[in-house]
Amino acid sequence: MPIAVDIDVMLARRKMSVGELAERVGITPANLAVLKNGRAKAVRFATLAALCEALECQPGDLLRWEPGNAAEPDDALDAVDAVDG
Repeated sequence: MPIAVDIDVMLARRKMSVGELAERVGITPANLAVLKNGRAKAVRFATLAALCEALECQPGDLLRWEPGNAAEPDDALDAVDAVDG
Protein backbone atom coordinates (compact mmCIF):
# COMPACT_ATOMS: atom_id res chain seq x y z
CA MET A 1 0.00 0.00 0.00
CA PRO A 2 1.46 3.38 -0.91
CA ILE A 3 0.25 5.03 2.32
CA ALA A 4 2.54 4.49 5.31
CA VAL A 5 1.26 4.98 8.86
CA ASP A 6 3.62 6.56 11.40
CA ILE A 7 1.52 6.29 14.55
CA ASP A 8 4.35 4.37 16.25
CA VAL A 9 6.70 7.31 15.65
CA MET A 10 4.28 9.76 17.30
CA LEU A 11 3.65 7.34 20.17
CA ALA A 12 7.39 7.20 20.85
CA ARG A 13 7.72 10.98 20.65
CA ARG A 14 4.85 11.43 23.10
CA LYS A 15 6.02 8.53 25.31
CA MET A 16 2.52 7.08 25.12
CA SER A 17 1.42 3.45 24.98
CA VAL A 18 -0.93 1.96 22.40
CA GLY A 19 -3.41 1.24 25.19
CA GLU A 20 -3.38 4.81 26.43
CA LEU A 21 -3.85 6.21 22.92
CA ALA A 22 -6.67 3.76 22.19
CA GLU A 23 -8.44 4.85 25.37
CA ARG A 24 -8.03 8.55 24.56
CA VAL A 25 -9.28 8.05 21.00
CA GLY A 26 -12.11 5.70 21.94
CA ILE A 27 -11.14 2.67 19.86
CA THR A 28 -9.95 -0.78 20.87
CA PRO A 29 -6.22 -1.44 21.16
CA ALA A 30 -6.68 -4.19 18.54
CA ASN A 31 -8.19 -1.75 16.02
CA LEU A 32 -5.47 0.78 16.75
CA ALA A 33 -2.86 -1.95 16.15
CA VAL A 34 -4.45 -2.72 12.76
CA LEU A 35 -4.16 0.95 11.82
CA LYS A 36 -0.68 1.35 13.32
CA ASN A 37 0.68 -1.68 11.47
CA GLY A 38 -0.62 -0.49 8.11
CA ARG A 39 -3.21 -3.26 7.72
CA ALA A 40 -6.24 -0.92 7.70
CA LYS A 41 -7.92 -0.27 4.35
CA ALA A 42 -9.53 2.98 5.54
CA VAL A 43 -9.68 5.38 8.45
CA ARG A 44 -12.56 7.68 9.31
CA PHE A 45 -11.81 11.37 9.46
CA ALA A 46 -13.32 11.45 12.97
CA THR A 47 -10.80 8.80 14.08
CA LEU A 48 -7.95 10.64 12.36
CA ALA A 49 -9.01 13.88 14.08
CA ALA A 50 -9.16 12.12 17.46
CA LEU A 51 -5.69 10.65 16.89
CA CYS A 52 -4.33 14.09 16.01
CA GLU A 53 -5.95 15.64 19.09
CA ALA A 54 -4.62 12.93 21.43
CA LEU A 55 -1.12 13.07 19.93
CA GLU A 56 -1.13 16.86 19.38
CA CYS A 57 -0.08 16.51 15.78
CA GLN A 58 -1.23 16.99 12.19
CA PRO A 59 -2.58 14.24 9.88
CA GLY A 60 0.64 14.47 7.87
CA ASP A 61 2.56 13.44 10.99
CA LEU A 62 0.63 10.16 11.00
CA LEU A 63 0.22 9.37 7.29
CA ARG A 64 2.59 9.66 4.36
CA TRP A 65 2.63 8.55 0.75
CA GLU A 66 5.45 6.27 -0.40
CA PRO A 67 6.00 6.33 -4.15
CA GLY A 68 6.76 3.10 -5.94
CA ASN A 69 4.43 0.84 -3.99
CA ALA A 70 1.72 -0.79 -6.07
CA ALA A 71 -1.67 0.66 -5.24
CA GLU A 72 -4.50 -1.76 -4.54
CA PRO A 73 -7.84 -1.11 -6.19
CA ASP A 74 -10.18 0.87 -3.97
CA ASP A 75 -13.68 -0.61 -3.93
CA ALA A 76 -15.21 2.71 -2.91
CA LEU A 77 -13.61 4.52 -5.83
CA ASP A 78 -14.62 1.72 -8.18
CA ALA A 79 -18.22 2.22 -7.03
CA VAL A 80 -17.96 5.98 -7.63
CA ASP A 81 -16.51 5.38 -11.08
CA ALA A 82 -19.41 3.06 -11.89
CA VAL A 83 -21.92 5.72 -10.86
CA ASP A 84 -20.08 8.55 -12.62
CA GLY A 85 -19.33 6.23 -15.55
